[in-house]
Amino acid sequence: MKPIIPAHLKDRLTRLARREDGSSIIELAIMFPILLILFVGTAELGRLFYTYTTLAKATYVGARYLSTSRNVVNGTADEKTDEKTKARNLVVCGVASTSATACDNETPVVPGLTTANVFICDNISVACSPVIPAGTVKYFKVEIQGYTYSAGVWNLATMTGKATTTFYFALKPGTEARSMQ
Repeated sequence: MKPIIPAHLKDRLTRLARREDGSSIIELAIMFPILLILFVGTAELGRLFYTYTTLAKATYVGARYLSTSRNVVNGTADEKTDEKTKARNLVVCGVASTSATACDNETPVVPGLTTANVFICDNISVACSPVIPAGTVKYFKVEIQGYTYSAGVWNLATMTGKATTTFYFALKPGTEARSMQ
């Protein structure tokens, strides 16, 4: 014999079985980690591009300074060294100073950048790689070397168990300028 269920109870049980109140929470729980990874990855990629363009602009400032300096081409050895030190300080912290400690009290344009990361070469005395051809026109090249992009708040290397160098690599922007003297 089949049990008899009153009609109003049957309607309530049917409505209860068809309710979808919790389905949106489950969908959010499934999609949230994916959306979070996309958001954080986009922010980290934005930081990478910002860092690279800031370094590229800083090398441009240093190359521009050297290209307009009269002493770096025609000066004595000490004047040439002073001008290159000023250019390094301009690249790192925006201060044209011959002091080796000029950037100690200043904030670098990019965290972790030092004057040791700035390499200046030319076709006069310090050879570049690739070589700038020698001639009557003087060229200067300012490069960032040995500066490794550092992770932000969310470090992908530690999340995946990989080496830091797998995801974060050395940025090497450089600018070449012709001497105007």
